[in-house]
Amino acid sequence: MMTVAIATSFLAVLTLGAFVLLSARERAEVRAALRQLDDYQIENVREQEMLAPVSDRLIAPILHGLTSLSRRFTPSGYVDQVRHKLVIAGNPPKLDADRFLAFKVIGALSGAFWFWFVPWGLGFSGIKMIAVVGFAWAASYMLPDIYVKRLTTARKLAIARTMPDILDLLVISVEAGLGFEQAIDRTIASVPGPLSDELRRMLQEVRVGASRADSLRAMDARTEVPELRAFVLAILQADTFGVSIGRVLRTQAEEMRIKRRQKAQELAMKAPVKMLFPMLFCIFPALFVIILGPAAIDITRNL
Repeated sequence: MMTVAIATSFLAVLTLGAFVLLSARERAEVRAALRQLDDYQIENVREQEMLAPVSDRLIAPILHGLTSLSRRFTPSGYVDQVRHKLVIAGNPPKLDADRFLAFKVIGALSGAFWFWFVPWGLGFSGIKMIAVVGFAWAASYMLPDIYVKRLTTARKLAIARTMPDILDLLVISVEAGLGFEQAIDRTIASVPGPLSDELRRMLQEVRVGASRADSLRAMDARTEVPELRAFVLAILQADTFGVSIGRVLRTQAEEMRIKRRQKAQELAMKAPVKMLFPMLFCIFPALFVIILGPAAIDITRNL
């Protein structure tokens, strides 16, 4: 009888949960359909507010409160530094300066959770508990910075890798008779990536009235890639002194290919050093066991 009661209760809970989930899904679909109707009028204020997504009704006010709290304790200029970091990282989707500061506040306030979770959840105590709590607290606070840093590094690497290909296509297009802007417009359509996105934005700034020099300097400030900075400086010098753009682009393309070859050689020279530790601690012990193991067994038997 007890088993039947437990099974009945379990089925009832599952049925109720499924009913709640289906009802919530149906309401979400209805609200999504109503949001697409521009001329649909709702007289009830509550129903009109319920049409907004859950993230706008629940998560957004929490993030706004945390952002307001963080701005009280952050030094002046820190928000501008965060915005600049996000620009260099490529403006990650669903991550702006306000959300970054809110995540930092959550990481700073997570210490109370770790002080509770580590002793009771993991069973640590003493020095080990203090060390784990400190590491978890620091990791929670630094997690947004680490995430943005990884995005920035990946974006800079992608830009540096596509620079030689972009320059080769620019050289071909310019020497074929196209202007500099037309050559960039044709090139970015063939090579997608973060560098093409930055060049496309540079072209848009030129078309709305900005000078080529200002647009190139702004692109350099948004990326902070040494290879791209060298390209920008070369183009600016060519515009200043009247040097042929095609000749400058060909020189830059040759330099980029040389740098890429040197980078590959540098990585190849570092490979033996990086392989040394796995060989010492993983491969050599297994070889010693296979080679010296039978001899050690024979010696122990003869003794």
